[in-house]
Formats: sequence, structure tokens, C-alpha cells
Amino acid sequence: MQLLFCTCPDHNTAERLARLVVEEKLAACVNIVPGITSVYAWQGQIETAQEHLLIIKAGRRNYQAIETAIKHHHPYDLPEIIAIAVEQGLPEYLNWIESCHSSN
Repeated sequence: MQLLFCTCPDHNTAERLARLVVEEKLAACVNIVPGITSVYAWQGQIETAQEHLLIIKAGRRNYQAIETAIKHHHPYDLPEIIAIAVEQGLPEYLNWIESCHSSN
């Protein structure tokens, strides 16, 4: 299993991407965390933006399909897509995540 993080510029984008990966059975669940402040370096400047964070719960085998879907539908030129492996978790919960995936 893995957690993927992706920031979005607004709630509509965040919800659209979340629904996309769940409906396509690429992820079992996506949490939308509103109201985060991102401070980042971009094109030689320090920028600050209000964003929404997606926390995507998915199997590792679906990473490439999730990355492709986000890149295709995300409004940013360079969207944040970071995956972190899940080392442990409640076995029943991890099994549920696995059961929600497509057979890609």
C-alpha cells in the first residue's frame, strides 16, 4: 500500500481528482484536507499559496495510473505527486484498500 500526496489550487479541482481516482478504482479513498498554506520556491521566487491537499490511499501497483490521471487532469504545470510506502496498518483496513482496486 501507499499514500500519495497531491496539492490542488481549490476545492473543485481537489474533489474532481479525488472522484476520478476512486471511480476509476485506482484508489480506495482520498481525503481532502482544505486550507493548507504552501510556501515553495518556483522560477526563482518564493511563493505562498492556499491549497487543498489530497491524501490518496492506494496499492503500489496503481501508482503509474494515478500519476498519469493526475498529470492529465491537474491544472498545474508541475503537480505535486509524492508516494510514500505504508509499512504497517490495520490488516483489515489494508485489505479493504486492496479490494477496491481495479485489476490493472
